[in-house]
Formats: sequence, C-alpha cells, structure tokens
Amino acid sequence: MHEQLNQWDFVAAALGIGVVGTLVLVGWTLWAMVRAEKRRDSVRGNK
Repeated sequence: MHEQLNQWDFVAAALGIGVVGTLVLVGWTLWAMVRAEKRRDSVRGNK
C-alpha cells in the first residue's frame, strides 16, 4: 500500500492562514485609524 500526499490539505491551510492574516491586518488598520482620529481630535480640542 502506497500513501500519497494530499495537496489539498496544504492548499486549505494556506488559504486559511491567508484569510485570517488578512482579517487581522484589516482589524489592526481600523484600530490604528480610530486611535489616530482620537489623537487628532484631542489635539484640536474636540470631543
């Protein structure tokens, strides 16, 4: 009996890593934008 490697496991893992990484990056960017806007508003004296 010969067991072959199933490449679709690696494809699914790579896709999952890519999707999770993209979501983390988008969340981090949105969080940074909100922080920057709050800093800008505090410098301008707005609430």
